[in-house]
Parts: sequence; structure tokens; C-alpha cells
Amino acid sequence: MSYVIGIYRRLISVQIRSQMQYRFPFLVDLVATGFITISGFVTLAFVMQRFGSIAGWKLGEVAFLYGMVETSFGLMDMIFSGFDPGNFGRQTRLGRFDQLLLRPVDITLQVLGSEFVIRRLGRIAQGVVILILALTMIHIHWTFVKVLYLPVVLSSLIAFFGGLNIIGATISFWTLESIEIVNIFTYGGTEMMSYPMQIYPHWLRDFFSYVLPAIFLNYYPSLYFLGKPDPLHFPTIAPFLAPVAGFGVLGIALAFWKFGIRHYQSTGT
Repeated sequence: MSYVIGIYRRLISVQIRSQMQYRFPFLVDLVATGFITISGFVTLAFVMQRFGSIAGWKLGEVAFLYGMVETSFGLMDMIFSGFDPGNFGRQTRLGRFDQLLLRPVDITLQVLGSEFVIRRLGRIAQGVVILILALTMIHIHWTFVKVLYLPVVLSSLIAFFGGLNIIGATISFWTLESIEIVNIFTYGGTEMMSYPMQIYPHWLRDFFSYVLPAIFLNYYPSLYFLGKPDPLHFPTIAPFLAPVAGFGVLGIALAFWKFGIRHYQSTGT
């Protein structure tokens, strides 16, 4: 395990040093990435100021949903950048994935360490700011269990979105093109999970409950943290299924990834 961690640290350190060679463009990207996140939330705040609430959720409560998703997605986008379907598909077309297969290091570790986009710190920071702001606007009765469960939920969200990236990267073995449908579930999923799930139509809630279990990753844990009643009447265990849903999707994604590796055929480039 120490050997694997050491290899990963070296790969990441190379990525960070290379990105810090041009500090001004890095700072511009950092600020721009964070600005996009905060501008989206400011727009939401103006809308909620006009209407007061969304399905009974006040601004602070929606901000809690928003901050949780943005923080975790930003962390995922930084950690799992190597599996980004668009970038990974392009690298595969150029034959660079074949080069990784020739190295005596675990292929999953190599891809994971091939990209580490630190400008995502802008999105992460803005997500954390929104989450802190939400906590100042609402009252949460913190217990020992809630304090321990909060990082578990954030980790589960990271695992969930990371798993979707891995699935998209694996599909590119056969398509060799950017998988836009994956972006619907990653970038589109962040938008959907930033709002109360009861505002969506029944069929969409069913899909994100029983096919892609996003509902258990942010909405139900937030009901638990905020002490809000469940309007959808799921079992009482629902708020605690975040690690099952998040790491379950990641596990399925890694199994699919290994299947793709076994059946991969070189592009010949």
C-alpha cells in the first residue's frame, strides 16, 4: 500500500509542478472557475428572494444542498480528472493509453494520477463558502452522529461522480469520442441535486432513485441534517444510504473499467 501511495504522490506532484510553471494563467483559471460557481448561486438567491422558497425549502436550506454538491463535485473533478471522458477519449485516440499499458505500474493508478487539475480549487473554495454561508442561515441541531456523517456524505458524493467519470472513460474504448450523455449525469446531475427532489416529475425521481441512486446522496442526507420531514415517504434508513449508493456506483464503475481493459483493442496510432 505504501508503494502505491508513493507512486500516486509522485504522479500528482509532477502534475502540480507543471501547472504552477505559469502562475498567472493558473490564477486566472482559478478565479474564473470559482466565479462560475458563485454566479450560479447568486442567480439562485435572486430567484428565491422573489419567490421566498422552493417546495418549502428556504434559501439557506437550498444553499446547503448547493454547497454540498459543489464542494464534492469540485473535489471529484480535481481527483478524477484523468478519467474525464472527453480528455481520456482524446488520449486514447492519440495512442497514449497504449503507452500507459506498457509501464509496470497499475493502469488504474496511472490514469488516476495522469491529471490533477488544481484550478478546480476555485470551485471547491466557492462550494465551501456557500456551505458555510448556508450553515449561518439555518439552524442544525448537531449531534455526534451528524458530525461524523457529514464527511461520509461528501466522500460518497465524490465516489458517485468519480464512478460516472470512470464509466464514461471506459465507454470511450469502443466509441473513441466524447460521451456527452455522461455529462448529462455528471454536470447535469450537480444541477439536479442542488434542488429539492420533490420538485421533479415522478418518472425522473424514480430514475434517480432506483436506476441511478442520486437521491440518497444529497437530498435524503440533507433531510436528516436539517431535520425536515420526508415528503416522498421512503423508509427511515434512506438518509443513511449515501455510502452504499456512492461507493456502490464507484465499485460498479471499477468493475466495468476492468472489463473494458480486458477487451481493449489498440487504435493503432
